[in-house]
Amino acid sequence: MGTMYYADATRVAIPLDDRALAHIKFVIVNKLRRNEAFTFSWDKSESEGGGRSSVWISAQIPLEFEFDDATPPEMNREWLEQLSQAASTITGLSPIPEPEKP
Repeated sequence: MGTMYYADATRVAIPLDDRALAHIKFVIVNKLRRNEAFTFSWDKSESEGGGRSSVWISAQIPLEFEFDDATPPEMNREWLEQLSQAASTITGLSPIPEPEKP
């Protein structure tokens, strides 16, 4: 289980599976390299009270990606495309299930 840290006025820890985090990081870094801001939303765990949270992602706000596994996973191009398309919509980027490889 990896963690994405979003640090504006406070430091928010967003737990994500390492594989999902690697794909989400790829999408976020590519959007920020193009100076594109967007929202990122995730479901909160029951231990956090449940519900959903969203943050504004922009180049001015520090992010940190922490992985438990030292070896980067092989990237799934279809998943990257789906995540990238979602990040470009009004609802923004959120974790979605990985599509099965054909």
